[in-house]
Amino acid sequence: MIFAVMFSAINVIAQRPPVISSPDVQADNSIIFRYFSRNAKEVKISGEFLKEPITLKKDTSGIWSVTVPPVTPDIYPYNFTVDGVGVADPNNTHIFANERFKRSIVEVKGNKPLVHSLQNVPHGKVIYQYYDSKALITTRQLLVYTPPNFDASGKTKYPVLYLIHGGSDTEETWTKVGKANLIADNLIALGKAKPMIIVMPYGNVRPAPMPDFTKDVVNDVIPFIESNYPVKSGSENRAVAGFSVGGGQTLNIGLTNTDKFGYICSYAPYTATEEFKKNFTDWSPDAEKINKQVKLFTISVGTDDFLYESVKQNIAMFNEKKIKVNPLIVSGGHTWMNCKLFLAMSLQEIFK
Repeated sequence: MIFAVMFSAINVIAQRPPVISSPDVQADNSIIFRYFSRNAKEVKISGEFLKEPITLKKDTSGIWSVTVPPVTPDIYPYNFTVDGVGVADPNNTHIFANERFKRSIVEVKGNKPLVHSLQNVPHGKVIYQYYDSKALITTRQLLVYTPPNFDASGKTKYPVLYLIHGGSDTEETWTKVGKANLIADNLIALGKAKPMIIVMPYGNVRPAPMPDFTKDVVNDVIPFIESNYPVKSGSENRAVAGFSVGGGQTLNIGLTNTDKFGYICSYAPYTATEEFKKNFTDWSPDAEKINKQVKLFTISVGTDDFLYESVKQNIAMFNEKKIKVNPLIVSGGHTWMNCKLFLAMSLQEIFK
């Protein structure tokens, strides 16, 4: 009996995957990725630092590995494909917050700190909060960034940025992938951004009646924040921004409530939604009134973004309607690398 138990324990240990390190960023910014599987027939890696997937090689112990050539410093999503099935890196605790695909994150720091890098500056806090959404008839979660030296009972009041994630992302994506809190910390420390509160709500609604999310933000999220945090009121102290589906939601929320939002910043907006069509087909806006109410309206996109052409069409539409819009066109695709750039630009422009 004792022998059987010992044999069973030894067998379990023998089957346990070996401890491996992945990813390993090297001094020259090359990256070693590893994956363990004795039975897999093919393992590939895909990442936004690669033009196409690369196949890993397997050693006699069942460890698959590949070294990717030096990568430009940034934060990148990636995943393995094991016999045709996409999986996150099981040896990496940094997971891309998303409800659809399973990816991990690798940070290539380089020699100089980037705008999203963890730097030796005063840091704010990220708080998880629940609020009652009457519009959606449920309790929902949001994240709140408070700036360095924030005192909830103090006399200082802050402007607020409402920041929305992309489709299938979550309320955590802006901090876990977009590093919004670190970008704000760094820019505030440099005096390039005003101390502010950033509210990151959960933007996905199932089923997806996007008008309900607009009502949720305006009728539930804003009152919750203004009842629980020392914030400044008035449109000049509110901004809304978002990426992809969140960029489309930003346009819906901001441009239908220009009395409430003085700053509207849309990043690579996805606008093929019923709400956008409802709001902006046969739209006859009071351009003069909107341009007076909105202090800054920007739309940002990369030239390799799959939404580039539709974004250009939206910019042209707003121009035709005489709505003042500042386009920001950069290189790159529909990526969170560009998102961090767009957010950093916005934080330096709002509440000034």
